[in-house]
Amino acid sequence: MPLELASFFRTTLPLDLSGLNALDDGRYHSLWLPDHLVSFWPDSIWTPEFTELAEVSPSPHRYLDALTIAGAVAARTTRTRLATSVLDTVRRHPVMLAQSALTLSHLSNGRFILGLGAGERENLAPYGFDDDCTVSRFAEAVRLIRMLWSTDGPMDFAGQFFTLEHARLDAELHHSGPPPIWIGANGPRMLRLVGELGDGWWPTGSAGPETYGKQLARIREAAERAGRDPQAITPAKMVVCLIGEPDELREIVQRPLVRSLVLQLTADALAATGHRHPMGEHWRGIQDIDPRVLTRDRLLRLFEQVDPAAILSVVPHGTPKQVSEQVAEFGDAGARVVSVLDYSGMAGQAYASESARKVREVEDALLQLPGSAP
Repeated sequence: MPLELASFFRTTLPLDLSGLNALDDGRYHSLWLPDHLVSFWPDSIWTPEFTELAEVSPSPHRYLDALTIAGAVAARTTRTRLATSVLDTVRRHPVMLAQSALTLSHLSNGRFILGLGAGERENLAPYGFDDDCTVSRFAEAVRLIRMLWSTDGPMDFAGQFFTLEHARLDAELHHSGPPPIWIGANGPRMLRLVGELGDGWWPTGSAGPETYGKQLARIREAAERAGRDPQAITPAKMVVCLIGEPDELREIVQRPLVRSLVLQLTADALAATGHRHPMGEHWRGIQDIDPRVLTRDRLLRLFEQVDPAAILSVVPHGTPKQVSEQVAEFGDAGARVVSVLDYSGMAGQAYASESARKVREVEDALLQLPGSAP
């Protein structure tokens, strides 16, 4: 299947906007801006004891506001779409999401994609945000956002989570129409909501091409039941991988930050390849990460239990050519847009300095596939 590329744009300090021209040359379908307060790497192992990267950056959590950065990116580009990856509907009220997305749509001349999700524990629990009923809250929020974009004059809304009384959002849409909503989803209920409410699907996680294809089928079935065109929903995929020659990979998977990648993998994904997850059989990967409880001692025990072969069994890995072949399998499963995210850079400064080149080689190989764009 033809594939288009997406690229992540860092929203952490130090902020660097100087490379935007190179990202706006038509190579990429879209630029994705992560929205975090906390990273996936716990403080307890972001120390010189575990990684030399701690000598370069004092914290892995130096995130800036994704929506503010999106405005700066919109003003400095003219061609490539830009998207949030992804905002959640717990920390931001849907009225403000609707207004911000509308603003960015005008700033970017219709190039903005509103990436939304239900929320992840590491960005909610430490700050006291209510993480109950996040999927139900998400569904109501998306419906409310669409109502705000389509209602002229004041409106009332009485939902389970949100209430509006004589509320209005009178700024008109960009002439291209409302911003597309792409949904980060993996679980059954969220996949159904993609089919019912989404314009695109942007999953994270460790699902392989076979699972991806089955999930996409569920989305399309939900779209048909809702009376929508299933083919109008753009399937995308962020592919976390480890790029390197065999001798490099043997070293890479021994590094603590790379071993901690197992926290982002689900127990189900490891079980499917015959491995047991060290966090237990119900571990849901990214959704369950809570940096408050991942102490140094807990992570040391985790590293002892992690089998590098388990990580490699679900994470695409190998030379750039080998990784491109594995990423292309997501295209065969139905993906139209892919982003290649290389975690080998977390093995240390030497690997980090080579990561962008390796990703570029993977992308170049993907663009050689028949029908790929540009």
